[in-house]
Amino acid sequence: MLNIESISKSFQRKRILDHLSFQVEAGEIVGLVGENGAGKSTLLNILATTMKPSSGDIYFNEWNYRKDRKTIRKHIGFVPQDIAIWEQLTVEENMVFFEKLAWKKKSKQQLKQICLDMRLDRWHDPVKNLSGGMKRKLNLAISLIHDPTVLLLDEPTVGIDLKSRKEIGAYLRKQATENGKIIIYTSHDMDEIKELCDRVITIGEDRFYTELLKEAGKKVLSF
Repeated sequence: MLNIESISKSFQRKRILDHLSFQVEAGEIVGLVGENGAGKSTLLNILATTMKPSSGDIYFNEWNYRKDRKTIRKHIGFVPQDIAIWEQLTVEENMVFFEKLAWKKKSKQQLKQICLDMRLDRWHDPVKNLSGGMKRKLNLAISLIHDPTVLLLDEPTVGIDLKSRKEIGAYLRKQATENGKIIIYTSHDMDEIKELCDRVITIGEDRFYTELLKEAGKKVLSF
């Protein structure tokens, strides 16, 4: 379980996040939506341990984010909105490179299987020759090398075709249902959020997303 208790974040004198509290259970996909600047990426960075909150506490199972940061990091897979892969290298070379940086080791066949599970079969192709959807899949595959329990995804399907978006969504649902992963997912595509997510958290003053999702019958928690 991921337990967020009254998290706030300020930059200088501007309050970005204001006392957010919620829980995410194993096997859940939770959407995170809000207007630009509402603090979605800030929250994901805090949950990924790349940024500290101004106040509040976060627990992952029995571990506290303040005291057990190094241990928690081993269980987190974070996919920022910007694609962070080596364009000149092949898919294989990218996976092998990032595997060497991971705390859990994988054979080349295991790395290849992660890609195949996401229908990324261009193993020997340079990344620069891949479509946007294939690059997004590789970005996600890299985050899965160390078998994280928590997946934090910041607009992982932005700018890609419908087929790739559906394939990524199906893969994430399988990861949650069959492997019990906790997934927190941001997107501006409300059809995607409504289809994929079990619950939705909306942040920011604009209540447009809250009303839209409630009309669609989604469980929504607003901050």
